[in-house]
Amino acid sequence: MTALLELTQACLGQRLQPITLTLRADERVVLLGASGAGKTTLLKLCNGALEPEAGSVHWCGQPHQHLSRRQQRRIGTLWQDLRLVEELSVIQNINSGALGRHGLLWALRNLMGPLEQDCCLELMNQVNLDASLLNQPVRELSGGQRQRVALARLLRQLPEMVLADEPLSALDPTLADDVLNTLLLLPASLISLHRPDLIHRFDRVLGLRHGALVIDAAPETIHRDQMEWLYASP
Repeated sequence: MTALLELTQACLGQRLQPITLTLRADERVVLLGASGAGKTTLLKLCNGALEPEAGSVHWCGQPHQHLSRRQQRRIGTLWQDLRLVEELSVIQNINSGALGRHGLLWALRNLMGPLEQDCCLELMNQVNLDASLLNQPVRELSGGQRQRVALARLLRQLPEMVLADEPLSALDPTLADDVLNTLLLLPASLISLHRPDLIHRFDRVLGLRHGALVIDAAPETIHRDQMEWLYASP
């Protein structure tokens, strides 16, 4: 499989010890670890939101900090806080996922009014979001509806790899299953979860403990005592 994202001895002070890791195309990877283990920090290194204090991060062979805007949009991120624009409508938020493929004029037109409605409606249908909400301000939506808008925005981006930070937290079981199914249909993914019971849905398991990568294995090789140790207190 083609290497997409490569970390070589990448570290960030006390938060993340040196990590060497390769993430490949067509690979679904789950990231596990207790709260504070460094999962969010690792995701931020992977998408370029943070730069390592030492070591390197490469996307398709290029240093992440040297990527163009169009290259950066090939990595999609679904944050736990969703990062939607409250004042904008559902369609405007979904369209913001396409900003990396368009210029300033298109971005301004998106702020002025709805663009490419048919495409957005198709994505809303894909994430089971009612079409009647198309022009609804995001601030008026429920938590589950907001999660689906963020997911539709991610799909609008057409990413080659998706990074997701606890995308199932605070969701009911049905919605959580829908969101995970959609994410796992994407070309490649690194998904942070607090759900060891779901590792069988993935190709590979990464485990962080106190900022160190301590598990990197196929799910069928993981034993219960490893999971208990991963989440155990110091």
